[in-house]
Amino acid sequence: MKIFVTGATGVLGRRAVAQLLAAGAEVTGVARTRARAEALQTVGATPVEVSLFDRDALSAAIAGHRVVCNLATAVPTGEQAAGQDPWENNHRIRREGARNLVDAALHAGAERYVQESIALLYADGGNAFLDESSAVEPTAITEPALTAESEAARFTQHGGVGIALRFGTFYGFDSAHTIETIEAARQGVFAIPGRADAYWPSVTTDDAASAVVAALRAPHGLYNIAEDHPLTRIEHAQALAAALGIDTLEMPLIDADLPADLSMMVRSQRVTSQLFEALTGWQTRFPSARQGWPFVLSRP
Repeated sequence: MKIFVTGATGVLGRRAVAQLLAAGAEVTGVARTRARAEALQTVGATPVEVSLFDRDALSAAIAGHRVVCNLATAVPTGEQAAGQDPWENNHRIRREGARNLVDAALHAGAERYVQESIALLYADGGNAFLDESSAVEPTAITEPALTAESEAARFTQHGGVGIALRFGTFYGFDSAHTIETIEAARQGVFAIPGRADAYWPSVTTDDAASAVVAALRAPHGLYNIAEDHPLTRIEHAQALAAALGIDTLEMPLIDADLPADLSMMVRSQRVTSQLFEALTGWQTRFPSARQGWPFVLSRP
């Protein structure tokens, strides 16, 4: 099976490429620099330089591939994440980039399209489990993910198998957001805002990558991808503190002036992946952050 992967050199993409190769696939990955192209070649993938905003070039690059996996993002980190302008490239990727990829995949005769999305779309659910039918409440930051999901649905409408994966928030040793969280924890602070009893959906980047592989055998549709045992923020803080050998972490107060665009950051989202697990047999290696944090911190 030949698989075309965008975002192939990101924290999710490079893991997905490695796991797809291990599963016996031939992988072509988009690389924007020579160094990233060489990294793909090193693991056995074929690099290609192509823009998500050049539909014709995408069609030519995708020709001959049975599957297209769109894992491309440009999520800002640190203080930049609080502004609107730094998000524009990520929005364009999810809107225009996803549309171009689906057009190109259909033109090239691909059979399956897998789109990265986010679980933070869900409205606050309190203590209730949130499945794929639960209400969403997008903000200006998360709304483009719904647009990208609709492109996967359009692929299905045109005869293919379109899949959207709503991932919990990623954490991995080489993720910029994770590095920031760990650095703050070493200063005694848990850097994820929200009520202590509010659930925070998460998944390690390694488990997220294995879900991309499992999506090759999933029926068309929308699926949640998160840990089996969602933790509240206080439980996340306790798990990270234990992994670092720290007694306790200070929980940040909810900022009453938090911009509406970032309101999803303080919601309670107890996301369940039971549907995806039932239909594909996928299982998380790390059932919760209690097991995930020690693994992440053990990596160089």
